[in-house]
Amino acid sequence: MQNEFDIKTGELRRFAPRMRAGDRVLLTGTVYTSRDQAHMAIFRLLDAGEPTPFEIKDAVIYYAGPTPGRDGMPTGACGPTTSSRMDAFTPRLLDLGLAGMIGKGLRSEAVRQSIVKNGAVYLCAVGGAGALIAKSIREMEEIAFPELGCESVKRLYVEKMPLIVGIGPDGGDIFTEGIEKYRIH
Repeated sequence: MQNEFDIKTGELRRFAPRMRAGDRVLLTGTVYTSRDQAHMAIFRLLDAGEPTPFEIKDAVIYYAGPTPGRDGMPTGACGPTTSSRMDAFTPRLLDLGLAGMIGKGLRSEAVRQSIVKNGAVYLCAVGGAGALIAKSIREMEEIAFPELGCESVKRLYVEKMPLIVGIGPDGGDIFTEGIEKYRIH
């Protein structure tokens, strides 16, 4: 049986131990956008011992590059990008206390193991539904790397953002479990 969670981002770490792959989550609170180029810029700061644009510990990163808003909305389409593109960066961020990530698609075994080790969670947003997801975004502020355009780091305030647990802190993984479940033997 799948669980449903209606939680705030600050509660993610507390609720994560109860989350299992396939559970539904309505997430409210602050999330930070970061894709490939922003991850590289953040890692340059980390390597140089400089402060990052946001506190990594207990943060939630959304792998997205929002388009400009219109008609009074803070953002246009804001769909997830392919998460595996950030796999090389993820274990270090999890070791620094990252609570969760939002994206789409499979993750590497190293990321899955790091999620388990750190008690974090990987949440999935529906790919191709960027306009629908944008309806959950109440505020958006660019906070770092404006030269990256839509890939700059933004602070979003989301309200009841619909997500699914892709990988839980127990290591359950909807992608590998789904592949096995529907494999023709």
